[in-house]
Amino acid sequence: MKQEIVTITGMTCSACSSRIEKTVSKLKGVKKVEVNLLTNKMILSYDENKISMDQVTNAIEKIGYGVSSDHSKKREKTKDPILSRLLVSILFTILLFYLAMGHMFHFPLPSMFKGMENALTLAFTEFLLLLPVLFVNRNFYKNGLKSLIHFAPNMDTLIALGSGAATLYGIYAIYKIGYGLGHQDFHMVEHFMMDLYFESAAMILTLITLGKYLESRAKGKTSEAITKLMDLAPKMAHVKRRGKEITIPIEEVVVGDRLIIRAGEAIPTDGIVLSGLGYIDEAMITGESIPVSKKEKDEVIGSTIMKSGYLEVKATKIGNDTTLSKIIQLVEDATTSKAPIARLADRISGIFVPVVILIAILAFVIWLLLGQSLEFALSIAISVLVISCPCALGLATPTAIMVGTGKGASKGILIKSAPALEHAGKVDTVVLDKTGTITEGKPIVVDIYSPRLKENRLLEIAASIESLSEHPLSNAIVDASKEVKAVIHKVTDFKQLPGEGISGNIGKETYYIGNDRLLQKMKGKDLDLEALYEKAVQKGQIPLYVMDDKKVLGLIIVADTIKKDSKEAISELKALGLHVIMLTGDHHKTAEAIQKELDIPEVISEVKPDEKAAVIDRLEKQGKHVLMVGDGVNDAPALARSDVGVAIGVGTDIAIESADIVLMKNNLTDVVTTVLLSRAVMKNIKENLFWAFFYNTIGIPIAAGLFYGIWNLKLNPMIGAATMSLSSVCVVTNALRLKFFEPKIKRKKEIGVQKRIIIEGMSCMHCVNHVTDALEKVEGVEHVNIDLDKKEAIVTVNGTQDEALRQAVLEAGYQVRKIEEVKDI
Repeated sequence: MKQEIVTITGMTCSACSSRIEKTVSKLKGVKKVEVNLLTNKMILSYDENKISMDQVTNAIEKIGYGVSSDHSKKREKTKDPILSRLLVSILFTILLFYLAMGHMFHFPLPSMFKGMENALTLAFTEFLLLLPVLFVNRNFYKNGLKSLIHFAPNMDTLIALGSGAATLYGIYAIYKIGYGLGHQDFHMVEHFMMDLYFESAAMILTLITLGKYLESRAKGKTSEAITKLMDLAPKMAHVKRRGKEITIPIEEVVVGDRLIIRAGEAIPTDGIVLSGLGYIDEAMITGESIPVSKKEKDEVIGSTIMKSGYLEVKATKIGNDTTLSKIIQLVEDATTSKAPIARLADRISGIFVPVVILIAILAFVIWLLLGQSLEFALSIAISVLVISCPCALGLATPTAIMVGTGKGASKGILIKSAPALEHAGKVDTVVLDKTGTITEGKPIVVDIYSPRLKENRLLEIAASIESLSEHPLSNAIVDASKEVKAVIHKVTDFKQLPGEGISGNIGKETYYIGNDRLLQKMKGKDLDLEALYEKAVQKGQIPLYVMDDKKVLGLIIVADTIKKDSKEAISELKALGLHVIMLTGDHHKTAEAIQKELDIPEVISEVKPDEKAAVIDRLEKQGKHVLMVGDGVNDAPALARSDVGVAIGVGTDIAIESADIVLMKNNLTDVVTTVLLSRAVMKNIKENLFWAFFYNTIGIPIAAGLFYGIWNLKLNPMIGAATMSLSSVCVVTNALRLKFFEPKIKRKKEIGVQKRIIIEGMSCMHCVNHVTDALEKVEGVEHVNIDLDKKEAIVTVNGTQDEALRQAVLEAGYQVRKIEEVKDI
């Protein structure tokens, strides 16, 4: 199955996009097609063995539209042709309006245009002034009549029929004036002098072009998030090659290059820090406002800005593989895709235009039958045609989706599709993975009980086997072994024991590491260690037995700390009326301890990785609308199975593939923001659709003259054109209000205090590293920023005492001269 994204030209309203979708979807081999009016893009999935892109293009061109390939995704700034069209239209419409209406306002006019004897000169001059307006706006006629011929009338058809009818009637009037002058029928001359309609035709086209211009300007603002992201990409890079630093274009950087980044510069590509220390502003990528400390072995994101320090970075991803490129691709895909609610507008637009044409014809005929003049009936028909253009309907959904996804991207929330954005606000159940979602996902060894071996020997055995596993608990044990410089032995016959643990051979001995299920399976027994196991579980810690084939050798206890914002996020989700469930493979007692601490309504524990998707499936069969939050690696099947899958944390490749929404920051509160953003977007779409429907519901009857007999209420075609254009601008403007969206958090967040620590003894970046590490380990410290030149550290803390900060610096080997609260940062 192949997917293409192409640009469609010639679309003007949702009737166009609906027509294209219907036409293409009927082609054999086409599996999925979505056309977005706002971006003029079509997403097409098709079987190459059954149909070619050329056949699809021919089918689209046959119904009056154009197709251009969009593989490059390059955006070029070109002069907007609609602006020149608008300027020409305004110039000649003003001249035409002055000539046609000048006598009503007593404007000075040349004598050659005054009096009944000059009526033909006046009428023909008005016609000549109309011609440039008709010429620059000829696409309305070209596209509109072509669509009508193919029995797929659209907005252009309505405009072409409305202004075309006014023009033809004006030409008819010229002949009548000439006839009247030739036969001395001055009553006829006077009558048709007042009913030329050339100014109405010009005004209709000009007002609609003005509306299109304002609409295009507003639509351009909806994609500002993507534009800003693209503008972040640096053009040049400093690279060290063959021992020399050179500056090259970003396109020439290759994987493995050693990049040099100094303060104030943008990081050219994604990479890993080889040396140095820096503080990087990742706000445009992750939404995190505070600069992040980066040191050796840390990953950096291309296009983020180094605020201070010096780094040498190994390039790991370039071009379209970088995080920034993937973010741009995700946001563009989301804005191109179509939300389910958009189908409502498409279905209505598909039948709306033909119905409007029918109403205009009926109104014209009925008023003639009621004894009104041809001019009156024609005016009514034209008003119906121009006021009914369904632009607002077509723009109601995509504008809100584009602004919403852009706003999400600016906050580090990447929404992959419009359906995901819509569904996120409709969920009633939130399922949270524990490790890496509720907890930090970086557990540490807190205790070792080894009654039969020396602790270091037990740690050697465990670390040797765990070094072959990718589980976060394995990393904790391996890290602990490095601290005591334990020897890592060669392991053979390594095995994963799902839901139980792992095993492997060291020499001729087979060792097992796992939970109480594994203990029962191995029929091992040690009452003292089992009591310690239960005690650890009750604390929410993770105890692991270490065994051989004959006996239990010891117990290693690992603790995974709960994220600072987890309790607040869970409380917020409950306040939104959502049922929160924690889904974990941990022992039920471990899960219960976390449940009690965080006040989680429901916990499903002891679930194997392959069982998580089944749990989601069961919840959905119960009628629940489920949003699943996980790390995007172990939880991929469950993320894919849920109504909305949310990957939290680093935004890895597997997370992007498996989830509908990716949270670049490791904050659970962003799940709350996602739900609130979805609800705000859906509310905005419904407002847009309401006003679009309301406008047409009220406007068409008035234009058709339904109230003429009651209140003498009749709509001038020029007013109809103006209100039609205004409706589209209003819909887009309403969508732009989403740019000011901010989540309303009910719980008051604890605000950190910034403190300045003046430190003596720091002389190099190694000193900065030591002090940074020491301060970051102090409980309550949220952020550390050290300025080597000023010999000071700016520390953001929550409830931390000055003495704890002073002691941490002293233990690192440096002196504290002064600690003070910062009030000017």
